[in-house]
Amino acid sequence: MKASQGLEIEKKYDVDSDAVVPPLDSLPGVAKAGAPLTALLEAVYFDTARHTLASRRITLRRRTGGTDAGWHLKLPPLEAGGGGPEPQQRRELHAPLGQPGVVPDSLLDHVQAYLRGAEVAPVVRLETSRTTHALYGEDGVHLADLADDRVTAERLHNGPGGGTESGGRKQQWREWELELVHGGPGIFGPAEELLARAGAHPAGHASKLSRALGDTPGSSAPGAGPSLAARPAQDQSTPALAAGKKAPATAVVTAYLDGQIQQILAQDPRVRLEEPESVHTMRSAVRRIRSALAAYRKLYSAGPVRRLRDELKWLGGLLGGPRDAEVLLDRLRGHLGELPPGEGTGAARNLVEHRVGATFDDGYRQLQEALRSDRYFRLLDELEEFRDNPPVRTETVARGRRVSAKAVEKSARRLRRSHKAAAHARRGTDHDNALHQVRKDAKRLRHVAETAALVHGKRARQVAKAAHRQQKVLGDFHDAVIARDLLAALNPGQEQPAEAAVFAALASRQDALMSAAEARYRKGRKKSRELLQRGVI
Repeated sequence: MKASQGLEIEKKYDVDSDAVVPPLDSLPGVAKAGAPLTALLEAVYFDTARHTLASRRITLRRRTGGTDAGWHLKLPPLEAGGGGPEPQQRRELHAPLGQPGVVPDSLLDHVQAYLRGAEVAPVVRLETSRTTHALYGEDGVHLADLADDRVTAERLHNGPGGGTESGGRKQQWREWELELVHGGPGIFGPAEELLARAGAHPAGHASKLSRALGDTPGSSAPGAGPSLAARPAQDQSTPALAAGKKAPATAVVTAYLDGQIQQILAQDPRVRLEEPESVHTMRSAVRRIRSALAAYRKLYSAGPVRRLRDELKWLGGLLGGPRDAEVLLDRLRGHLGELPPGEGTGAARNLVEHRVGATFDDGYRQLQEALRSDRYFRLLDELEEFRDNPPVRTETVARGRRVSAKAVEKSARRLRRSHKAAAHARRGTDHDNALHQVRKDAKRLRHVAETAALVHGKRARQVAKAAHRQQKVLGDFHDAVIARDLLAALNPGQEQPAEAAVFAALASRQDALMSAAEARYRKGRKKSRELLQRGVI
């Protein structure tokens, strides 16, 4: 069963045990506060022995009592939170109660990229007496809830017989949580002023679990430093770079790699759950990292770079199997749908669905097996280790602006050579392969220009955009080549003339699309020639 999802937007406040909840109906936009409702909640939190999930601000619990009993998984903040001035946002997933010690697979799938083969077990038990004050607007809309929580926390550990035992000392505290229901974030400002006058102050912890665990959240987990654990997945092409235009080259690469690593981690559960576009997005992140490592390899020790590139090639190949089959199947389904119905069309459709569908299923099966493998988990560890402790060759590294400009120019020269080779290649397979090489080199230039955009800005983004246009057009050409070759292999020939006619029509369509794509490539090549042939950036 797929877990249900929601977005939690809240602010937490520490408060003394004798504080009094102020009159909440005095807040702007609040017409009335509902009668206080009290419930006893018991939650058991699960994590690894090293508190891997907590180190990344992820909480996994089974809670009984109240209106939302069940399993809850709260994923890393969409924005860095945990006591800051802005409300904390986290994606929350729910699953039914089920068995006390059996975490639902629908939730575990979302954290396998962080657990990396480690088992989870109970680590903390919380008992909370929660008094909820509902806030309503003039039109009766349920705006928000203020939860007045009196918490008792107990550390747990696994006993010798496999059971869960108490860790001894208990902690007790009181806190208030203001959580949006259907209201807007504008309520937080006035509410904070009101609650502050009642003695509350922003919480010094991101969650009840983090407070219960104290100062030992298992920060030794790979890549689990607090600044990275709280960081949201960056935009694919412009991850943040704190050092700005004066950053050293290694900082530029690190910032870019971090954005792509976060993308891989974000897409991992979506791939496991077979969500649309997840394989494509993860594959793109893998390719971006490979391109960056290739372009900037001289900054680092050769061994770690070579190993990462080899392992990323392995993962990219596994992602490519189902993705390529998916693209091919969608393409041919569309073209078959344009043909008039008939016996030959139906038979051809069945044959295509069977052959390409089987390729997709087999590729996805292999990919799912790989995502459960130690090899994949080691790759994630090594990526984060490379990002956190880059194996630079020297202590003094040139500025990113100069090094990235040289990397872009080198990639542009490579692309220009591919263009020339394609222009002189013989028609047929040689020409098709030459254009495919142009596409790959355009993709590499695009990715390298994305890294340079962190310190060069608009000019580098223009280069990336021009390279992307060429990559996309030649991607259409390559897809038509693959489809044409498959159709030739499936065509039954004279044995079944009706089917053969359909396959011939489909192949003719691919030839026409190849010609159209190549014409667009030539036209676009003329437009982008000046941009890609002069000093680039």
